[in-house]
Amino acid sequence: MLQNIMLGQFFPGNSILHRLDPRTKIFLLFALMILIFLTDSTINYAILTAFTAALIFLSKIPPTTVLKSLKPVAWIILFTSLIHLISHEGIVLAKIFIFKITDTGLQQAILISLRLILIIILSSLLTFTTSPIKLTDALEKILSPFTKIGLPAHEIAMMMTIALRFIPTILEETDKIIKAQKSRGADFETGNIFKRIKNFVPILVPLFLSTFRRADELAMAMEARCYRGGIGRTHMKILQFKQIDFAATIFVLLIYLITGVVNFET
Repeated sequence: MLQNIMLGQFFPGNSILHRLDPRTKIFLLFALMILIFLTDSTINYAILTAFTAALIFLSKIPPTTVLKSLKPVAWIILFTSLIHLISHEGIVLAKIFIFKITDTGLQQAILISLRLILIIILSSLLTFTTSPIKLTDALEKILSPFTKIGLPAHEIAMMMTIALRFIPTILEETDKIIKAQKSRGADFETGNIFKRIKNFVPILVPLFLSTFRRADELAMAMEARCYRGGIGRTHMKILQFKQIDFAATIFVLLIYLITGVVNFET
């Protein structure tokens, strides 16, 4: 039931995206997200779609695996598209009851859907190609300038990474509990919405207990290793920007330049 949810998973590899510095990937991800939100040209969306497809190819992760990351938010994408489909004026293409589907609404629905899909895929590629440890180090480095005003950069980065890392673990635990309850005769697929919610109580109770137990075990393991936050902490591998990082940055800047020229001409 939950095996197709890919959020937070990491796939080891030696691709170009794997070798990029995690700070570079985070900065470039935000840069691309800003570009996706700012552009409204069909040509630019075609360029960004081709660029995203190239990134999937360079990551050496199967496209079907990357596309699975869209499954948890498919309903959000569909709902957003429907809202735009019936809420814009223009040439009426079809009429369903009191709702009118116009050419402008259809265009906006496609563009908004594509925008959400590109953002989700790019965000998924970040976690697919970056280990939790590297992600923690990168977030800590990025937030380190704010420590001068009292921001606990290391603790925030650690909490974010632990939360992201344990999403697949919790999903796997949930799937095991559901299968165990089904083997005991539990029914989660029939009845009205209230009955289905009630039937999920036998899942939530053991799931919460398991989550708290894992959190307690993690805390004990960190204390046993004398973890004291970021104070005096050293790194076995120091993050360093390499030529491949500068090349990736220049390439994204070229994407910005190309899309800017297209916007100017249109």
